[in-house]
Amino acid sequence: MDKNKECCCKYKSTPRSEEELKQLNNRLNRIIGQLNGIKNMLDDNRYCGDILTQIAAAENALRSFGYIVLKRHMETCVTEEILKGNTEIIDETAELIKKLK
Repeated sequence: MDKNKECCCKYKSTPRSEEELKQLNNRLNRIIGQLNGIKNMLDDNRYCGDILTQIAAAENALRSFGYIVLKRHMETCVTEEILKGNTEIIDETAELIKKLK
């Protein structure tokens, strides 16, 4: 194996289509907008209850984003690894699921 290629691969990667990247980035940009909105509410000394409501909405949006990425991970990466005989991917995925809670 080419040592230069081996050294360059520090992270695993998942190829995504242009359309999938666009959808994920759009969703993530909306979440960033929500977080900026929360910051503006704080800067404007808005009512705590209103800020907490927006925090809950942003948390739910981020969690939903995570579940979309997890579903895609299971459909692609996990499936591919299991077909290769790597059942350790199941434990890794279980840990990832725990992190999303």
